[in-house]
Amino acid sequence: MNTTEADIFASLAESRGDSAAMLDRMIDHFRRTRRAMELFEAIKMRIRGQVGLPLVASEDEPSRPEEVEKQLEVGLLDACREAGTMLLEDGRVGEGWMYLRPTGDMDLARQLIRKVKITDDNYDEMIQVLLHEGVDVGRGYQAVIDNQGTCNSITLYEQSLVGRSKADRSAASARLLEHLYDELLAMVRNDIDQKEGEPPAGPDETLSDLIINRRWILAGGGYHLDTTHLAATVRVSTVLDDPDQLRKAWELTQYGRQLNHQFQYPGEEPFVDFYPAYGTFFSVLLGENVEAGLKLFERKARTVDVAQHGTGAIEAYVDLLDRIGRHSEAVLASLEFVPGDVPTQRIVPMLVEMASRAKTAGDESAFDPILEYCKKHGDVLGYAAVLHATSSA
Repeated sequence: MNTTEADIFASLAESRGDSAAMLDRMIDHFRRTRRAMELFEAIKMRIRGQVGLPLVASEDEPSRPEEVEKQLEVGLLDACREAGTMLLEDGRVGEGWMYLRPTGDMDLARQLIRKVKITDDNYDEMIQVLLHEGVDVGRGYQAVIDNQGTCNSITLYEQSLVGRSKADRSAASARLLEHLYDELLAMVRNDIDQKEGEPPAGPDETLSDLIINRRWILAGGGYHLDTTHLAATVRVSTVLDDPDQLRKAWELTQYGRQLNHQFQYPGEEPFVDFYPAYGTFFSVLLGENVEAGLKLFERKARTVDVAQHGTGAIEAYVDLLDRIGRHSEAVLASLEFVPGDVPTQRIVPMLVEMASRAKTAGDESAFDPILEYCKKHGDVLGYAAVLHATSSA
């Protein structure tokens, strides 16, 4: 027994008969010695004492009044927050997150974990917390790219992230786009250096700048990196909104269009003509050739067989309209093209979001067609939700 432990036992003994003082001394001891797990248990004991319960719970403990349960819950969440914070400050990420998770304080967790360096020793638990638990998807996914390479990171995206929220998918796809774009740009610049005898004149030249006047770069079936990685990166970049990133994604499609036909793999509707279609999609989001691009995707939405190819063409067209600020048109397009067998409960929440954006932009009648849609389909719950949204928007 070291001196500190001996001191605490003596200090606790001095407080016999004064349980509040004894618990305060014990909590202070665990704070000073940074023993987070024991600190949590000590705080829990104090909370139980404060609400009139035995310090240690028994197996056959009787049910408690609702007010007592609320006090216990609030106190335990505070204890979780303090213990989790201490553990994360000490670099114990997995254990710290275990305590912080019940609090739901993602911002605090993200702020604390940001100070922890990713190493070989903590890599697995950092990826688990950052990426799979969703604390900082972008940083976690970047670590996968750095440690496992492009191929494994794309596989991970397609297996684990494709069904996540748009925010999570955007955080990961932005990292993949930046990584692959920079890698490809460096390879193209090196290729030009070797074949022209000097590096390109402008260090700030974009990928598009470099290839536009050098058709020989991809002549004869050449390429600079795995073309399946290029295609996957273009595909996942559709969730991005940042103009600089959208520009880079568009540049990747221009590079892809010059690849030999054997490397231009067909996509799924409405992107069967892979690089031209995705290039048009990104152009519309960038505010370029908007009307022509929208006509292409509107035609796809009208003509692609939903039974054979699904609703991807409809979703792409509606998404474009909504993202370029034509929210009311997006609502009307959704109502026009939605298949009859799609339950109203699946589409009404999306329609309400778009109509809310339309009303904010000045269209006071944006909700009217959704109300008619709900009446037509006998959706009383949806109708009430839309009515409520009209006054809340």
